[in-house]
Amino acid sequence: MAAPSKQALSDEVVALSTYMADAAHRPLAEDVERKTRLHLLDSIAAIVSGTQLAAGLLGSRFAASMGGVEEALAVGARVLLPAAQAAFANAMAAHGDETDDSHLAGRCHPGCAVVPAALAVAERENADGAALLRAVALGYDVCVRVNVALGFPSPAKAKHSTHSIGPAFGAAAAAGVLLRLDARQMRHLLSYAAQQASGIPFWNRDPHHVEKAFDFAAMPARNGTLGALMVASGFTGVDDPLTGQHNLFAAFADRQDRAELVNGLGSRFEIMRASIKRWCVGSPIQAVLDAIVAITDGAPQSPDAIEAITLTVPDDRIHIVDDRSMPDVCVQHMAAVVLLDGTVSFAAAHDVARMKDPAVLAMRSKMVLVPSPELTAAVPARQAIVEIRFTGGQQRRHRAVAVRGTPDNPMPEIEVEAKALDLCTPLLGRDRAGALISAVRTIDARRVRDLRPLLRIDAMPEGHS
Repeated sequence: MAAPSKQALSDEVVALSTYMADAAHRPLAEDVERKTRLHLLDSIAAIVSGTQLAAGLLGSRFAASMGGVEEALAVGARVLLPAAQAAFANAMAAHGDETDDSHLAGRCHPGCAVVPAALAVAERENADGAALLRAVALGYDVCVRVNVALGFPSPAKAKHSTHSIGPAFGAAAAAGVLLRLDARQMRHLLSYAAQQASGIPFWNRDPHHVEKAFDFAAMPARNGTLGALMVASGFTGVDDPLTGQHNLFAAFADRQDRAELVNGLGSRFEIMRASIKRWCVGSPIQAVLDAIVAITDGAPQSPDAIEAITLTVPDDRIHIVDDRSMPDVCVQHMAAVVLLDGTVSFAAAHDVARMKDPAVLAMRSKMVLVPSPELTAAVPARQAIVEIRFTGGQQRRHRAVAVRGTPDNPMPEIEVEAKALDLCTPLLGRDRAGALISAVRTIDARRVRDLRPLLRIDAMPEGHS
């Protein structure tokens, strides 16, 4: 019986795998490096703050219970664990709530999977900070391009979860470049990422943000890290998982565009199109809070001073934030909080008891939530309109077009660092939180292991030990 003929490699898999392998020694442009540092800091701050939340606590305890060789710090567990376990634990914390970054075009949260994988392997390999930044930037590139190339339909019609699939490839790419995989090994890594790709979009029914943390972050971070370590240890795989009778696109694509895998490689960096959240709440709520602050100028309001509030949001995502039981993904609750407080802190976004506060309920009773097809189609996306009628008849209306933290309205470094300080101080103390921010600011001149003493949490908050 004749041996099967060897299949020719597709142009896309050759170009992508070569780009991935070359990223190990390809310097980042100054603006890309600066933006990557901000996303690194934002993700690390999300990990630190997330260790006190249910998903972070469960992830850390589970990962620590398995033990193993000491390779990388699991921040919440306060111990060194094998790289894949540390990536898992830190990713559970990174998406323990709605603090981490997002990418609208890629329909995912890259940082909560890519950064934990990159940190874990960088520690394992004793890599320097410049290598870490290159790995993170590559992870965002691969993560987003996979999702865009697969061409998923609207969230209401999707059968597969972009929030799980793209980040699995991104985490794999980040881990792979830190392990110095060559182009052929990168193709095998893409094959293992494709085999492990998973995710069904019923995560929005998770009432505790625990399975969601696994779906968005821990599963892709663990799978990507594990796949890269397997290939680095000698595992071989299929040379081209993108073509042939059965392939990635045949399994997952809705409106495939294979060229998107490689379009703009080296000139369009997806981390430049990623968003850092100003508010630690679900993405569809960001514009609502921006609009309210624009109307009130951040001045606290009394329920007695307001007669009616209309919140108009895109109709394709309204189900994600409408009257949810978790405060940080409930648009009515968060709108009430920002009206009452003038701002929204991390603590306020996670105060479940406050959902029954009479003042909050009084403010919510004045609200009407309106779905808008027009806003769904609007560019830039995720806009919101808030209309407030004050006692006495004055009416104010604001349409938040470019959400703060998005590429159209980016947060400057000082705002990102202020957010990180707010997230890290309760657990690290203000001095160490400040030192961590400074260390990330100069990470390209450090070893990644230098972050370990700054990230060690000496004790969990009371009630979380």
